Amino acid sequence: MERKIIITIRAIMNINLPIELLKTAQMTETEMLREIAIMLYQQQRISWEKAAQLSRMTNDDFYQLLLNRNIISSPIDDEDEHNDLIFASLRASLQQVKENKIHPIAELWDGIDV
Repeated sequence: MERKIIITIRAIMNINLPIELLKTAQMTETEMLREIAIMLYQQQRISWEKAAQLSRMTNDDFYQLLLNRNIISSPIDDEDEHNDLIFASLRASLQQVKENKIHPIAELWDGIDV
């Protein structure tokens, strides 16, 4: 009987992978999820935020991983955001609008003391 590892992603999806696949690839479950997340991000199927979530990394750590692998390039000026981050933020905002997760303008500054 073939032994399998079950990877649960946010309790909504299970991926059954033969344990031998992880052994052959010499990867842990976490490393496999990270590679799947990077692949989906590179294919522009998910945003980098979703890819970070899938890979069980913080957004900053995932961004750094993408930089380290030369998947994205660092901004010339540290003050400037990279285009990928800007586009990802815009995609996330558009998704929130589609899901009707919007806030009245009057509430945008609540809790911010200047």
